[in-house]
Amino acid sequence: MKRILLLLSFYLLAGCGANEPGPAQQTALTVSSTMGGTVDPGFARALTPREFVFPADHGAHPEYATEWWYFTGNLSSDRGEAFGYQLTLFRVGLKPGSADADSNWRSHQLYMGHLALSAIDRQQHLSEERFSRAAAGLAGADNNPLRVWLGPWSINGSEDNIFPLTLQAATDRFGIELSVEAGSKPPVLQGDRGLSQKSAAAGNASYYYSYTRLPTSGSIRLQDRVIKVEGNSWFDREWSSSALAADQAGWDWFSLQLDSGQDLMFYQMRGKDGQPQIYSKGVLVDREGRVEPLSLDNTRLSVTDTWTSASGTRYPIGWQMRIPRHAIDIEIQAAFADQEMAHTVRYWEGAVKVDGSHRGLGYLELSGYSDN
Repeated sequence: MKRILLLLSFYLLAGCGANEPGPAQQTALTVSSTMGGTVDPGFARALTPREFVFPADHGAHPEYATEWWYFTGNLSSDRGEAFGYQLTLFRVGLKPGSADADSNWRSHQLYMGHLALSAIDRQQHLSEERFSRAAAGLAGADNNPLRVWLGPWSINGSEDNIFPLTLQAATDRFGIELSVEAGSKPPVLQGDRGLSQKSAAAGNASYYYSYTRLPTSGSIRLQDRVIKVEGNSWFDREWSSSALAADQAGWDWFSLQLDSGQDLMFYQMRGKDGQPQIYSKGVLVDREGRVEPLSLDNTRLSVTDTWTSASGTRYPIGWQMRIPRHAIDIEIQAAFADQEMAHTVRYWEGAVKVDGSHRGLGYLELSGYSDN
């Protein structure tokens, strides 16, 4: 869900003649300023629940306008150093259908990637952005075995069952090389059997599933130092041809892995009046993988801390979350404040710590605050 606006913002930018491939534009765009257009009606829409078929649905869905493979995780070294990471590869359809086959450079698909590493003990956040048209082998997605790539950044799965997955991505300053195992919990179909509605309009929805706790090991690189790490990852898959409703400003998205063995996802859709909307929802996943739906009726969020970036954007990086039905009363706090993703679209995404009735680690994404 959470990346629909980000990707559609990029879709509109690309449709207006953005540079391809090459460095991101220097001026970050706001969510609302890039959401005035509409998606080509030739793309498929997420209208009703569908049957998910694996491993096929791990692969690409080019009939939809946008799609992403999204990983975050909290890792630690044998010295006890703490790190957070994000790797997201996005597919963006520039127009429906297939491009003419008269040139290897023709493609209706564009790929964007975000890579980030948070060195928590030293409070250092590094991030990078890449773009490429899906042509001449520069970027693309294959299925069975799953392979999604954007230049040297890649997500590689195993035949028949995508796990273990290998994540490989690097820049001059930092990189990751991680093996992601299946874990014991099945995928969670978000929303109504995998149909995640974002606003009242028909088709303003996505198909969305998550793997909430995946054992992860491998190495990260900071400059010339290679560090062996292990921990847990969260894997989200989503595809859509949706848009932001006229009265929506952005969202707050939480993915939490609790020491109790429970996993919690909740996204809060915000109106332009700053208030949460009824389309906010989530799940609580128990140790055995059983899922309990969450909504605004049983989940309460309040801001406890804010941080203002160099751009002047004020982000709520501390929260209290209460779910009385499950005796959950937790404080969610950024591992450190400056984890802003200052790229083509500006947003905050970073590692968080959980205290209170439950303890744990997780990730938080904050979008739409650059409009304030």
